[in-house]
Amino acid sequence: MSALLDWPVLARLQSLQLLARVVAEGALSGMHRAAHHGSSVEFAEHKEYAPGDDLKHIDWRAYGRIDKYYVKRFEEETELRGYLLVDVSGSMGYGRTEITKLQYTKILTAALCYLRLRQNDPTGLVLFGQELTRYVPPHAGGAHLAELCATLEGVSATGATALPDGLAYLSEVARRRSLIVVLSDLLPPSMRDGEVSANEQLVQYAEQVRARLCGLRAQKHDVIVLQVLDPDELELPFQGLTWFEDIEPTPQGPARLFVDPADVRAAYQAELGRYLTDMQQGLRQGDVEYHLVNTAHPPQETLLALLNGPLRRRTRR
Repeated sequence: MSALLDWPVLARLQSLQLLARVVAEGALSGMHRAAHHGSSVEFAEHKEYAPGDDLKHIDWRAYGRIDKYYVKRFEEETELRGYLLVDVSGSMGYGRTEITKLQYTKILTAALCYLRLRQNDPTGLVLFGQELTRYVPPHAGGAHLAELCATLEGVSATGATALPDGLAYLSEVARRRSLIVVLSDLLPPSMRDGEVSANEQLVQYAEQVRARLCGLRAQKHDVIVLQVLDPDELELPFQGLTWFEDIEPTPQGPARLFVDPADVRAAYQAELGRYLTDMQQGLRQGDVEYHLVNTAHPPQETLLALLNGPLRRRTRR
């Protein structure tokens, strides 16, 4: 495998457009050659059966209702419009090592854009933090990749999170059936003491995010969620007394906590585990594809897992 596919080398490349190509082509080279080929099809209409029609397309439900044979007719999809929503709130800026969650997400997003534009599927970009940061409407063609990459390169992680608002915005702009990919840590905004406990706020936020995502699926969009987390957030590996400071601002200023991680690690991991499990199960019940992404893993491995899974049916080569 090329040295360019070593994660430390990838992390030092400056050109996001080059990174997109290297990661995408590296993932494609790892796919099984039996991958699905050809355009997908979509139901168009019924027609009365005639000799020579394919029997597998007979609508048996219609026959049961009206005692006549009708055949389902399909039309090929020449393109599948796509939108990638990237969370650019402050928490996405976390990362103690070579790369932050947002930098990792930018690489994944650019690689997905490269793959889609490679097959001439119109692709758009929504950057959303506390509010809409940037919207690039879907277009096709290789030249569009430069605009998408430049837009990604120009954004930084800042502000509080308002992902449910970003999903509501996306439901307004995505009028026709589309492939929607959401890349976010799915972490809630800062929670402070108040009438509602922090645990209740967490539950309410998760329910709101799931409802928005499942609502997009109910609109007939194909929806994929990539929950991008740093290994520190998954493992809480810190040793000794440590100051923890809220990375997203609030009107009261940043919250700080001085604690020995060893005293809270078990409880933290149990609570995080429940949150991740509830999020995954809730989304899958709504037929939303979910992936937990650890930024310690090379992005081409993450992309390969996507391309060897349900995304293969949506990505024509």
